[in-house]
Amino acid sequence: MAFHRRKSTIWLTAAAAAMALVAGGAAVVAISSSDGAALADGPDKNLFVDITKVKPNVKKVNQQGNASKGNFIVDCGRNENGHFNPDNFIAQPGVRNGAQHLHDYVGNLSTNADSNNKSLQKAGTTCKNGDKSAYFWPVVRIDTEDEEEPAKQPPKKDDKAQQDKDKADKAAARLECPDVASKLPEDIPDKAQAEIDKELENIEKVTDEAEKKLEQTKAQDIDNVIVGPTREKRAAILNRMMLAFSRQGKQAPDLNPAAACAVKKQGEKAAKLDDGAENNDEAQAEGTENKKNQNNKEENADLELEGNDGVIQRPEVAQLEFRGSPVGKVVAMPKFLRVLYGDAKVSTNGTKNAKDSWTCSGFEDKVLINKYPICPQGSKVKRIHDFPSCWDGKNIDSAKHREHIVFPDKNSGKCPKGFKAVPQLRISLTYNIPRDIQQKGQYKVDSFPEEEHNPFSDHDDFANVMSQQIMNRLVNCVNSGKKCRE
Repeated sequence: MAFHRRKSTIWLTAAAAAMALVAGGAAVVAISSSDGAALADGPDKNLFVDITKVKPNVKKVNQQGNASKGNFIVDCGRNENGHFNPDNFIAQPGVRNGAQHLHDYVGNLSTNADSNNKSLQKAGTTCKNGDKSAYFWPVVRIDTEDEEEPAKQPPKKDDKAQQDKDKADKAAARLECPDVASKLPEDIPDKAQAEIDKELENIEKVTDEAEKKLEQTKAQDIDNVIVGPTREKRAAILNRMMLAFSRQGKQAPDLNPAAACAVKKQGEKAAKLDDGAENNDEAQAEGTENKKNQNNKEENADLELEGNDGVIQRPEVAQLEFRGSPVGKVVAMPKFLRVLYGDAKVSTNGTKNAKDSWTCSGFEDKVLINKYPICPQGSKVKRIHDFPSCWDGKNIDSAKHREHIVFPDKNSGKCPKGFKAVPQLRISLTYNIPRDIQQKGQYKVDSFPEEEHNPFSDHDDFANVMSQQIMNRLVNCVNSGKKCRE
């Protein structure tokens, strides 16, 4: 199958010329069709810049003596299984094709518009260590405009069956239990680590068993069969965890409130857990954009979406790295935490949340730009996404998906008052894009139609579905200054 490009009559939007490159480069000029529709002919060539002509602009925060200097790398592959869809269950939950551009996924195998805490927990993963977290970003494509090419995209993956399962999970009663790993102190004694990790595994087992049993339990029996016994089992485990601290002469954290779980039935409002945390799917709902804008048109067999066409480029390397804080230790992320990087609608929302994401291999520590880089011979196109890492200590999501987790101060590295430092996720994506394609301006990132493949609209999404014990290993690794890879 081949595809043809449609040439548009282009016009320049003067207002868009105000956006300029941080390093003082050429202005960004928006391009559109004569009828105001988004241009389908790829990004403006002015959006490409020779990386060697950009001055160094990466500023690092000086590390203090108690900095958490370790890193934890999770191997989740590079989407070899071809998991793509134009959904976003964080920003547009329940909206089919809500992103209007295609996402690459690694980690959780079930992710689609109807994903929820329960479906994510039940799914498989591409991560070698069993991390079920969802990591996803817009794909990059090579688009040679008028040239006719065979479609090389992976075959379309029909996930209707998965979506039906996810909808059923969302409608069914579900068990909601307080997170435990995020309540542990940042300095767990070394001699207590193994025992703490074992008991976190037991917490997971008890909770999973209760969740499965819930599906066969009558509504009138839930308190006696599910809630009561689960609370007792969790309380015993938490008590052993507190004793593990005491045996090492360390003040034990009060984990008792984390024993009680709640069952949310269909149609009920989500229950507040022990610390008021919105540890549920409804925490996302306020930020959902108008579902009337949903585009139900199915993408075709080669995964082209209107305005987002060309040959999909799988990253040569997709590295998922969790790092520490330059000013102190970090605490665990809560399970099901949602985190956004960048802004997919920078032309509409402004540049407040947009990030300079683009560089070339060998330039990562010197230059990050909001244009497409043209790399020197032997260097490769690279996207670097550093997520926010200051958590409010309570919520897994918020109305605009940004208030509950924010960036540390860019100069001091400190979190705002009332926020806690959690491991910072850095996603680095390296692409083997031929240099002549770079020089011709023939590669682009998928985007909303109005963004016209603006590289400044690059973004990334993450939902933490790590088990309690994986998260505990991660925090211990980062805080102890180790280099870990799983």
